[in-house]
Amino acid sequence: MEHLPVEVIGNILSRLGAARDVVIASATCRKWREAWRIHLHTLSFNSNDWPVYHELTTSRLEILITQTIFQTTGLQSLSIIMDDVDEFSAAPVIAWLMYTRESLRQLHYNVRTSPTINIIEKCGRQKLEILNLSHNTITGVEPSYQRFPCLKSLSLSHISISALDLSYLLTACPKIEILTLLSLDIAMSDAQTSMELNSPSLKDLSAEAISLEKFILEADNLEKLQLKDCTLEVFELIGKGTLKLLKIDDVSVIHLDIGENTENLEVVDVSNFTIMWTKFHHMISKASKLRGLRLWGVVFDDEDEVVDMETISFAEML
Repeated sequence: MEHLPVEVIGNILSRLGAARDVVIASATCRKWREAWRIHLHTLSFNSNDWPVYHELTTSRLEILITQTIFQTTGLQSLSIIMDDVDEFSAAPVIAWLMYTRESLRQLHYNVRTSPTINIIEKCGRQKLEILNLSHNTITGVEPSYQRFPCLKSLSLSHISISALDLSYLLTACPKIEILTLLSLDIAMSDAQTSMELNSPSLKDLSAEAISLEKFILEADNLEKLQLKDCTLEVFELIGKGTLKLLKIDDVSVIHLDIGENTENLEVVDVSNFTIMWTKFHHMISKASKLRGLRLWGVVFDDEDEVVDMETISFAEML
């Protein structure tokens, strides 16, 4: 072990993930301590990893996280998931983000701050590729196209944000491929009753527990679309027919339009949903590559109640 390069030791410590385990392991010897300071690239503070986290006061927890992060010099992945903490003070959170701004590629953060800070404003960095943000408020997003030039995956959960700011945020991510929206509190102005998102690079959209009058998505390269527990009057997908997977589960929508070009659809999975049979048949009849069709608790809202199964015999129906 004494002949291991210090960079390899840093990789070993990074695989531990949990901050407590990393700190304990780094006490092995001076060389491991050096690897902890210089070559550690992954650090995670999760309330499920260590029971003592539940016993610490918020201020003590802030100090512990600050001291741990500030002993590293090149973190690439930082995860702070504290389910039992109501909120952190803004000052230490800003310090964590500013200290890791030059090297961070992944950020997972789920704690509210007081006073509220714009996390997006603080972590818009050149190298950030994955951002998972929960239980925060996002306001005043500037429509800067290069705000997140490397971001490929964005997940927003229990976030308060306006439809316009979300649109601006997506525009600021020119390379985004994966977008996950869960239980968003979407503010609408009197003049704006719809949300319009545009991304030429987006490949995968998952939306859950979203309520909107109109949701319009323009994404020429979208391959996966998953909607769950959503209430929408109108959902419209504008694209070039690249969609491969369509999954709908317990969605209330009056008008659903995924475009005319459905020939690349491979999997259609629909549960607890009401749809016009003629429109549904028109969609799958063009899907020459369809290899999986699952319908569960589906109601066909059509005067013609007869469904000819021979017309969809090319697919598997469960």
